[in-house]
Amino acid sequence: MCIKRKQRCPRVAVGSHGPLLLLLLLVEGVCVDSYKPVIIVHGIFDGPQQFQNLSRFIKKVHPGTEVTVIDLYDDLLSLQPLWKQVPDFRQSFNSIMKNAPDGVHLLCFSQGGLICRALLSTTSNHNVHTFISLSSPLAGQYGDTDYLQKVFHKTLKKNVHFICYNKFGQKVSICDYWNDPHQRRSYLRNNIFLPLLNGERPHRDMKAWRENFLQIKKLVLVGGPDDGVITPWQSSHFGFYNSSENVVEMQNQEFYLNDAFGLKTLDQRGDVVACVHSGVKHTTWHSNFTVFRNCMEKWLT
Repeated sequence: MCIKRKQRCPRVAVGSHGPLLLLLLLVEGVCVDSYKPVIIVHGIFDGPQQFQNLSRFIKKVHPGTEVTVIDLYDDLLSLQPLWKQVPDFRQSFNSIMKNAPDGVHLLCFSQGGLICRALLSTTSNHNVHTFISLSSPLAGQYGDTDYLQKVFHKTLKKNVHFICYNKFGQKVSICDYWNDPHQRRSYLRNNIFLPLLNGERPHRDMKAWRENFLQIKKLVLVGGPDDGVITPWQSSHFGFYNSSENVVEMQNQEFYLNDAFGLKTLDQRGDVVACVHSGVKHTTWHSNFTVFRNCMEKWLT
């Protein structure tokens, strides 16, 4: 049997004699499609059950695909600090990856996108082909949203830095990517997750993390203006506020210009894909078939 994993094999119309003809084709060595496994990492307050539709979408258009939604830190446990979550996600990630010699795809939603970035940066010799970041606060979060109120009741965004930028606040996941544009020095000094991941604060592992991240073949960024949670929504495409709360797009961000973690290199390679989709609320990205067809399907082969 000849099974192709890295390229599409010719399609054969089998008609009413499908099973018999397919058997004959396999015996003769005609290639059939086989797709790379897809690993899904959920977001804050989520778990595997929220991704049943997305799993079905993948299997519908790419039959036989192995899809795994990692069942860790579900629901309220997702508030655990991200550097605590990452090693446990890595164990599951590694166990799937080692059984997939031709590579895997990583599809990560919301907070999960940051967990996946940390996995990619801190894991040497991974074999992730495509990393799809689905509505994730890649450059940080700064907004008065329902999610903020679930975590810090009645606290306005301008006051969250008092909670987040200390050793106690950094034990809550949302604080790990809270990026107050008016408290830049405090963010860089006291946030122990995102400034390191983005290379905004120098550290001894920067070079190794950058090399690890650059092992991916494609980075797909999905987000849109009607999200309602990721603030600014352009953070899903590595854009973020300046001190005047005007959005600075990815190509003008300091971490891009400095190529601190490899984003500029990926972009110049032609391996960064941005998909903007309007009319989609945050909690419906992973259950919207149109979003899947337009932004994800072609990259999961």
